[in-house]
Amino acid sequence: MTEQRNVVILGSGPAGYTAALYAARANLKPLVLKGLEAGGQLMLTTDVENYPGFPDGIMGPELMEAMEKQAARFEAEIVAQSATRVDLSERPFRVWAGDQEWRAATVIVATGATAKWLDVPGEERLRGRGVSACATCDGFFFRDRDLVVVGGGDTAMEESNFLTKFAKKVSIVHRRDEFRASKIMQDRALSNPKVDVIWDTEVDEVTGDDAVTGVRLRNVRSGDVTDLATDGVFMAIGHTPNTQLFQGQLQLTKTGYIVIEEPTTKTSVPGVFAAGDVTDSIYRQAVTAAGQGCKSAMDAERFLEHEAQAGR
Repeated sequence: MTEQRNVVILGSGPAGYTAALYAARANLKPLVLKGLEAGGQLMLTTDVENYPGFPDGIMGPELMEAMEKQAARFEAEIVAQSATRVDLSERPFRVWAGDQEWRAATVIVATGATAKWLDVPGEERLRGRGVSACATCDGFFFRDRDLVVVGGGDTAMEESNFLTKFAKKVSIVHRRDEFRASKIMQDRALSNPKVDVIWDTEVDEVTGDDAVTGVRLRNVRSGDVTDLATDGVFMAIGHTPNTQLFQGQLQLTKTGYIVIEEPTTKTSVPGVFAAGDVTDSIYRQAVTAAGQGCKSAMDAERFLEHEAQAGR
């Protein structure tokens, strides 16, 4: 028997869990398909010190567990499955997780984005121990240290400049002999006395036992391999929004992010809302994702209210 729900929330993390909390408190009894790897990118973060209300910081997984418990307290139903297929062509919308199907009066998409990684030895093992994909989240922990930033776009320039607020030195490792970044962003980075650039070079390995101690570099022209001592490696090679399920169904940007009707969370399909990093290629912070999660639940509630008043 196919169940029908007022709200089905796809994904967890700060956006999904905040949407669930607000929808549950509005007595909409939301269903959350939190995914098999729930909690979003904060599950890869050790100390979170920039989320309001935690003066001593909090572990990323601990924060996500607390958010999930808070949503569940108000009777959000949270299921450890990922949506495998959606049909947004007509209402009620149809959502599948494996063989199980739900019908949804509204859908909130909070599937997030995934940082791009190099997939080199040592990288995964040392994530959260010196390997990061978020300078804003983790830069503070590297005061007076030497750091490496990998990338050549605007994100790499921005993260490098930001990290110089804390680091003693930042080395940008780029596989080409010129940056893709905009001229103004390049100029800011290259004029910063704390930043230097290692051109035509790729990272072959991240080294260290319990924490990052260095990187093994390979010059793409000469093939020469060198070791560079460093205390942290920041990947700035972009993010991939988790929107594969919605291609051809929702309006997406060229880079795959869901287009929303600012300042709301409305997507191109009435009754479908989106929140968090799946819409956001700029800020990508837990607190901004949570804020959008709140807005998406309120948008869904108002949508359902309007329909009820119209007698639909």
